[in-house]
Amino acid sequence: MTTILSEILDRKREVVARLRADRASRDFRDRALTLRANTTPHRLLRALESNSRGVNIIAEFKRRSPSAGTIRNDLAATDVATRYERGGACAISILTDEQYFSGSILDLGAIRATTSLPLLRKDFIIDEIQIYEAAVVGADAVLLIAAALDDAALVKLRATAEDKLGLDALVEVHTSQELRRAVSTGARLIGVNNRDLLTFRTSLETSERLIAEAPRDRITISESGLQSPKSLRHLRSLGFRGFLIGEALMRATDPETALRDLIAAVEDRQAVITKSE
Repeated sequence: MTTILSEILDRKREVVARLRADRASRDFRDRALTLRANTTPHRLLRALESNSRGVNIIAEFKRRSPSAGTIRNDLAATDVATRYERGGACAISILTDEQYFSGSILDLGAIRATTSLPLLRKDFIIDEIQIYEAAVVGADAVLLIAAALDDAALVKLRATAEDKLGLDALVEVHTSQELRRAVSTGARLIGVNNRDLLTFRTSLETSERLIAEAPRDRITISESGLQSPKSLRHLRSLGFRGFLIGEALMRATDPETALRDLIAAVEDRQAVITKSE
């Protein structure tokens, strides 16, 4: 049965084949290794660990998606990144898939020149060359989707990112089986996607269920369908250390204000002020 995910992966294999055939990409590995040798490693992991009591929001730049269609196309990637940083994001996720999300690796490069925040390349990564490309352009982390990779590929790609380059690999899961696979293949950062990549339906029950099964020595991030401060407070109380939020912020009139207000609401600052008065 053809699903949205299988269709995307078929197209992504074509993209990777073209990338590998391009002369300009043949030195990506050497360039990435040289660049990362002089770059602080594991910046996303450190950002999440250093703010263990605060609200860690990985704010996402995303123009469109297969499920939502066009989300927003009137703001430049650099403008959104600047607003996210001012709004209090701990990191920025950038959709770089072109065909289905209208993203680009150029967006990541432009944002890298704009902010010092850790950057996550969010794409359907199936080959090492995509990780080397991400490092060359300035990413600090890459997304690895368990549903798109077998165990051997998960181990290989995570080792390339984390061990060879000092990047972080956020391993995304949606089911108990995928969570067990992520843990067994050594994932330290685990993203629980509330959106089923086969149907693109979203349910926060996925995060509620899987956080109970996740080892406490792993850092877990809840992704997709996150909007209300109440939901974030609830998931945080269950053990989530961060939240990846894109569509809700991208649709906001001012992403900076929306992010700042969301963080304040989750931290319940008004209640603190009221009590102190």
